[in-house]
Amino acid sequence: MANGYPRFRLRGIPEVRVLMCPGGVQRPRRRLLARDVFRIVFYLPYDHPDISHGVSHAIDCYMRAVGEGPKTINYVSFSHDEGSALTAEQWGWVRLLLHNTRRWSFPDDYEDWKQREIEKRGFERGLLFTGSSGSRNGYELEYKARIPWRPDPEPTSVSLLTATLPTEFLERQGPGPVRQLVLDMASQLRFASGHAGLSLRLYWWLPREDEALRVGPLRYPGLDLRDAWRREEWMGLQVDGVHWLNFLGPHVLTQLGGANALRSRLRSSETTVVALDEERAVVSLGERPEVGDLSVGKSLPAYRELAQVLEPWLEPLVLRPSGEVAGQTRYTSLLLTEDEARRWWRRFLD
Repeated sequence: MANGYPRFRLRGIPEVRVLMCPGGVQRPRRRLLARDVFRIVFYLPYDHPDISHGVSHAIDCYMRAVGEGPKTINYVSFSHDEGSALTAEQWGWVRLLLHNTRRWSFPDDYEDWKQREIEKRGFERGLLFTGSSGSRNGYELEYKARIPWRPDPEPTSVSLLTATLPTEFLERQGPGPVRQLVLDMASQLRFASGHAGLSLRLYWWLPREDEALRVGPLRYPGLDLRDAWRREEWMGLQVDGVHWLNFLGPHVLTQLGGANALRSRLRSSETTVVALDEERAVVSLGERPEVGDLSVGKSLPAYRELAQVLEPWLEPLVLRPSGEVAGQTRYTSLLLTEDEARRWWRRFLD
């Protein structure tokens, strides 16, 4: 652990093994299965034309902060294609995708093959920036625009902007500059909610037989495991738990009575509430992100206080079976038991 942050660099053999030796025999290969990162997420309940400017601004903020190169961001994929090096030509295609604000009314405005492609991937257009093909360096940014169904999208459907930074970036830059980066990214986004904080980034399902890898992260309540549930595109106007930085949009903030009313309900000296404008606010839980540690009683009381205030708007737990371990049904890509999943989901409420 460095600067109070645990290191999760979980290596092993993924559950899905499709690697072949030259002789055609399947050969298990160790991979980086998961790693700790600093994660930024915004849920945008709008179609691409309504948010293109803010998304473009947020991408520019991120790229200015991390720089472009083989050790940070050097690769781009468009809407789940194979991707390629991030050249000047590819940047031109990125700008074209972002700035094309033609109104679509799915499915009437698409050819049949395009409709099938969009429905299969689950979003209308997307961008994924990484360090290279298969990179696991902790730098990543993804944008997925929701499908513009006619007459209206499902109420829970949102466009999604997510980004990650390696924990080392946070330690090197310090929490102040990282907080400012997140605020700059949020400044022109029409979000319903959003957050930033320490998280576990999962690249593969963890091995069924390795209990230490599977349950170790549950010890740290401030380490976000939402990546294991993988249902972010259906967040709607709900709030995705409690984190270091918590962004609240018009729907929730209005029902709370505004930023001042919310501030009056939070007693922790570590908590600050800042109005970004009349309809948006950010709640910061301390000067730096914390992970806590349940094994030594560090349960993050400021996080618990905010969770209890926001409980009516928190996303409910949705569990779908993911497989079995020793005859017992497991859930999420962490292969948690039902009790483990419920206890983590309600860790700041019970």
